[in-house]
Amino acid sequence: MASHECSTDRSDGIQATPSTPSTQSTEGKDVLAGRTIAVLATDGVEEVELTEPVAALRKAGARTVLVSPHSGEIQAMQADVNPTRCYRVDTSVGQADAAKFDGLVLPGGTTNPDHLRMDAEAVRFVREFVQSHKPIAAICHGSWTLIDADGVRGHTMTSWPSLRTDLTNAGAHWVDQDVVTDGTLVTSRNPHDLKAFCPAIIALFAAAPRHAGL
Repeated sequence: MASHECSTDRSDGIQATPSTPSTQSTEGKDVLAGRTIAVLATDGVEEVELTEPVAALRKAGARTVLVSPHSGEIQAMQADVNPTRCYRVDTSVGQADAAKFDGLVLPGGTTNPDHLRMDAEAVRFVREFVQSHKPIAAICHGSWTLIDADGVRGHTMTSWPSLRTDLTNAGAHWVDQDVVTDGTLVTSRNPHDLKAFCPAIIALFAAAPRHAGL
């Protein structure tokens, strides 16, 4: 696929935004050592929902890989409408295999998951995690893609409030909480929940069997 051209500042890597240090992991520096976590996102991703989980995972010792439908860079946003930075894609989703990862993070932003759920390869990639019972973390609108990947039925979960009907119709039990852990799935509602979301995803990934083989 052709590289995507971003219109704003570029980043050489995903870094935490310095204004929210409280989202750093308290689970120990190396609790995720040796694990590789996929972060699936595309243009329109809510920046803080990308950078803060990645920073927490890396602090806990994990390797993170940014996966996207297109190569090159993705355009991050703040509050859906304000372009922020661009982030370099590590691998395209068409070349990605869930068997090589220990877990998956699905950041939000309204347009990001809406594009992902329309991409057959992105849905296939998420479904591989669902079918292999690997841990998945989704925040805000990120759970939209899980619906198309048949990953919400029977789960208690939360999300941005506008997804409540979609998730309920897909068989989930929706609750209004800052973070919900149900089996191999962790979900949160919005960027204000990152303080709870980041430690929860580290705990989820640390408890799961190690599978990665990159």
